Amino acid sequence: MRLQFLKNTQVTCNDGSAAGFYLKEFRGSRRWLIFLEGGWCCHSKETCDSRYQNIPRLMSSTGWPQTKRGTGILSSHAEENPHWNNANIVFIPYCSSDVWSGNGPAPTPPPRQRQGREKERERNTNATEYTFMGSLIIREVIKDLIPKGIKLAKVVMLSGMSAGGTGVLLNIDRVASQLELLGAEAQVRGLVDSGWFLESKQQRSPNCPETISCSPEDAIKIGLRLWNGVVPDRCLQLYKRGEEWQCFFGHKLYSTLTSPLFVMQWLFDEEQLRVENIYMGGHSLSEEQWQYIQNLSRELKNSLREVTAVFAPSCLSHTAITKSNWMSFKVKGTSLPRALHCWDRSLEATRNNRTPSKGCPFHLVDNCQRPQCNPTCPALVDQTTQQELTLFQMLVAMGLDLQRLGLDPQGDADALASMVSNGG
Repeated sequence: MRLQFLKNTQVTCNDGSAAGFYLKEFRGSRRWLIFLEGGWCCHSKETCDSRYQNIPRLMSSTGWPQTKRGTGILSSHAEENPHWNNANIVFIPYCSSDVWSGNGPAPTPPPRQRQGREKERERNTNATEYTFMGSLIIREVIKDLIPKGIKLAKVVMLSGMSAGGTGVLLNIDRVASQLELLGAEAQVRGLVDSGWFLESKQQRSPNCPETISCSPEDAIKIGLRLWNGVVPDRCLQLYKRGEEWQCFFGHKLYSTLTSPLFVMQWLFDEEQLRVENIYMGGHSLSEEQWQYIQNLSRELKNSLREVTAVFAPSCLSHTAITKSNWMSFKVKGTSLPRALHCWDRSLEATRNNRTPSKGCPFHLVDNCQRPQCNPTCPALVDQTTQQELTLFQMLVAMGLDLQRLGLDPQGDADALASMVSNGG
């Protein structure tokens, strides 16, 4: 994929540098896959300054490479990406730090192009010197794709992972409206990978001095004002002024969306655990935290019950669709690419007034209750030694007494063997 900067130079990254996208065209294809990168957010001058110092590529395009190789669903190799390898692929780097919601005006005065991070940070005397234009960047990318043929598209899939997945939830209907106004007849769909978060259970300081100490809802409540963030109109009608942050949560927003949506969500998402200060493979884990981990799976399953198209393995992980081995994850014997293909075929059949074919499932949620109880889960790795661990080895290393918790490694091994023989 090759980098292209936006034609509209008024729509920028946080530091005023040009926003852009990577494009790999597939001549003759009328399928488009647009991908939103993830990377959480910043919500105040302090958290944005820290982010700019530590992860500048998420706030500036200055260091972006000219080309990028796609992996997983962004790959152009059929063996790695059987159903989307022949689509036009667009990767939009995340440089707005606003969960793709920002609709902010350019700052006054606009920051000069970055000449070393320290100089830039010295000039940032107040938070308004950063621009937050995530939603506008998506709009401008669509405009810039018109000469490339997106108006002739049959299918446009807006996909994203982590904060990019939440960005899909927030922008999917807006993209559909934009393409409709351009006269396109494309069916616009959304693919959300690891962006379906639940509200935090912990009580903590609402001032959020650091991003890490902030619950998702507090970061969004504070950030929305800074970003001039926009949420979908139909969701906005459900919540009064000051409650717009609720529209960032998939389980609150989903029923208001008109575009078809597929949700890929690990039932034990590592980022969801991190906001509760649970670090698997960290130094210690309390029995209360282990109980929270168990409950998380149940709550996520409940929140996904009404979602038509979903793939939810009982694993400890975060993000899936751009991993080279994304074809190896299965739920009830069906892989993620296969489930997406079944959904694809079902939508096509419905559009053409045909009956969807049977035996091609796309609502797949693991039944087993415990982390890593699905034998196709990504391996757990010890952060110090980089050695692969079983869940029980990791829990023992984190100080838990397995017998006291009623955990039986041998019993679980037998259950796993049974699952494998029964196709997951």
